[in-house]
Amino acid sequence: MTKFEALGLKKSLLDAISDLGFESPSEVQEKAIPILLESETDLVALAQTGTGKTAAFGFPLIQKIDSESRTTQGLILSPTRELCLQITNELTLYSKYEKGVNVVAIYGGASITDQARQIKRGAQIVVATPGRMKDMIGRGLVDISKIDYCILDEADEMLNMGFMEDIKDILSNTPKEKSTWLFSATMPREVAVIAKKFMHSPQEITVGTKNSGATTVQHEYYVVGGRDRYPALKRLADTNPDIFSVIFCRTKRDTQKVAEKLIEDGYNAGALHGDLSQNQRDLVMNSFRKKQIQMLVATDVAARGIDVDDITHVINYQLPDEIETYTHRSGRTGRAGKSGISMVIITKSEFRKIKAIENKIQQAFISKKIPTGMEICEIQLYHLANKIKDTKINEEVDNYLPAINDVLQGIDREELIKKIISVEFTRFFNYYNKTQDLNTSDSRDRGDREDRGRSRDGDSRIPADGNVRYFINVGEKDGYDWMTLKDFLRDTVNLGKDDIFKVDVKDSFSFFNTDASATEAILKTFTEFKVDGRFVNVEVSKSPGGGGGGGRGRRDRSRSGGGRDFRDNDRNKGRRRDRSDSKGSSASSSGKRRTKRKSDSY
Repeated sequence: MTKFEALGLKKSLLDAISDLGFESPSEVQEKAIPILLESETDLVALAQTGTGKTAAFGFPLIQKIDSESRTTQGLILSPTRELCLQITNELTLYSKYEKGVNVVAIYGGASITDQARQIKRGAQIVVATPGRMKDMIGRGLVDISKIDYCILDEADEMLNMGFMEDIKDILSNTPKEKSTWLFSATMPREVAVIAKKFMHSPQEITVGTKNSGATTVQHEYYVVGGRDRYPALKRLADTNPDIFSVIFCRTKRDTQKVAEKLIEDGYNAGALHGDLSQNQRDLVMNSFRKKQIQMLVATDVAARGIDVDDITHVINYQLPDEIETYTHRSGRTGRAGKSGISMVIITKSEFRKIKAIENKIQQAFISKKIPTGMEICEIQLYHLANKIKDTKINEEVDNYLPAINDVLQGIDREELIKKIISVEFTRFFNYYNKTQDLNTSDSRDRGDREDRGRSRDGDSRIPADGNVRYFINVGEKDGYDWMTLKDFLRDTVNLGKDDIFKVDVKDSFSFFNTDASATEAILKTFTEFKVDGRFVNVEVSKSPGGGGGGGRGRRDRSRSGGGRDFRDNDRNKGRRRDRSDSKGSSASSSGKRRTKRKSDSY
């Protein structure tokens, strides 16, 4: 792969890149940087969010400006305050070995006098939101009449937010002979209008297919009744104990309502919408970045500028009106080369929207079932066992052990394990036991292999159509995501590309489906199978249609290092660590969030 050294960047920038730990350029960087360094040209670059666009324009801009001049030479327009600050911080890091380079952020909600003072001291690069920049131009507080470079970052988002007229006014105050670089995830008509009016024979680069979604994101949809959106949301969260997600609603009212109900039901959630003050928004985003909030409920406008690389899930509580908006939503996950999942909760009447999105992003959705209560209990049971196994012992407890041993005297090991598990698990079981199936039958005849997991009677636990669900004792902790686990299984068993489906990767275990015809080969392959000296065990799940779980394996658990069934006290050995401690508040919240559960109604 091409290294940064081959792109034409000077040593001071390469040193900064080394400090930041970047090893190889992303595709958009590899394509854009040489073009921008070699000539004075206009450029239109189409690439998904999270692909490294800031570095793609940031490094060439820093290399081309004159750091000895205090004149403003580069203007970067971005849609939100958060993104504006993020770009400013990144450019500051990129230019750490460039003497005299000054990057100033201009945005609403802060003192305009202080910002004007910073520019007056000398700012070669100004990063601004359109509204504040237009205001400062009108007051004569900033001069952009001599800039050499104008960058429109997230151009489609700026135009979706209604900044068309502001951008036109700002660009009319810039010289005609400047270079304009437009970076966008999609190319709607409004972006094309800007390109045609203010750019001269721009070169164009596209990462992936124009307007397509990121290939690192798996798209899933769940069909429920209109009244079941909220209980479905809770079940999706409970099926993914270490979830770190953004949940999108269409209105500020729904955003606040959903966030409040999640908090009331014991989840680590927060709301982000336009009715919050800037200070409130900053507090929420700070908590989210620290993972004190695991489920951030947001409107599309408020979420623009969120740039957190390890978001595991995007959940569309309601679909947006515009397809381009869905592209931006799903782009919040699967960033920086990582994989992610975009979930959509829909009703039967919204099937046509799914098809329209598929055509636009050129990726197929996977039809999935809302997990049943017992499937969730099974997943939580494994998660709980891993939490217990990985809990760091507080040595202070030694002082109390004699008395505790007296209390527990007479209880054998098997019964003690059952009691310890039951302390936490019983709350989950009582909540979900005998709860209704939330799924509504899928009326689309897609002919998709991913749909084969549905049963004829609507019960996802019965594989009526001949596919089998498996449990495997590896997960995220072992370096797998849904893409790499699928590749591993396919290559190991020598199956076709589409023979492995419905791959659900948890922290230290996973589930997947195949046709029943592949079961014998899979179980035979994974009998006494080792990776790096560790047994990797696959067994048929007890919950074949959905969230899955583990059934009995094909060999002695004492040798496997991967016990499953907590009814057998010898099957708990060798469980892999889960990452609850690394997920911020997830470890502490796991127990807390189960203490109260409202009824499954909205």
